[in-house]
Amino acid sequence: MTPPFYWEEAKEYLTANDQVMAGLIVSYPDEAMINYHNPFYTLVKAIVGQQISVKAANAISQRLEKLVGNISPINYLTKDEVALRSCGLSRQKITYITNIAQAFENKIFTPENWNHMTDEEITKQLMAIKGIGPWTAQMFLIFHLHRSDILPLRDLGLIKAIQEHYGTEKSLNSEQIQELSQRWKPYRTVATWYLWRSLDPIPVQY
Repeated sequence: MTPPFYWEEAKEYLTANDQVMAGLIVSYPDEAMINYHNPFYTLVKAIVGQQISVKAANAISQRLEKLVGNISPINYLTKDEVALRSCGLSRQKITYITNIAQAFENKIFTPENWNHMTDEEITKQLMAIKGIGPWTAQMFLIFHLHRSDILPLRDLGLIKAIQEHYGTEKSLNSEQIQELSQRWKPYRTVATWYLWRSLDPIPVQY
């Protein structure tokens, strides 16, 4: 499990360009986003994490790992719905993860090409599978591919953190958040991670 190669450079850049971000970064000096180097696992964790707390998602992921063992498409597909439901997964999430597992098994996804594809191209490939929407694709770009400049504006946690640290009595709208984020480019992924970190007792990791 390794952090992005640009992590330290990004911390220095954000610290120099944003006083609030500098304060967040110094609050978590020994923490960084990591990579499981398992694209299926990242997508599974993103699906599990949809619309539930980080703590609840981690508990479900731990039960799933205990059931499945190594989280791979083939291992997942050998488990029946009853067993998967016992981990805390809803029927809808089971279906979505099954779709993703089959996409890997059927070579619909092309991991060998991802490093040479744009964010938009990868998002299009991922979203061809039912269950993967824009948010899940962005989590994949952030956590598996470690793309450096992803800003998931549909993420409620990110919006909450931005409002908490940068907002006034009035809520910031998308245009204002986009304008604010310009000071973080080209490291909006790293800024996003620290904003998430400020909200939860444990780091977000997909």
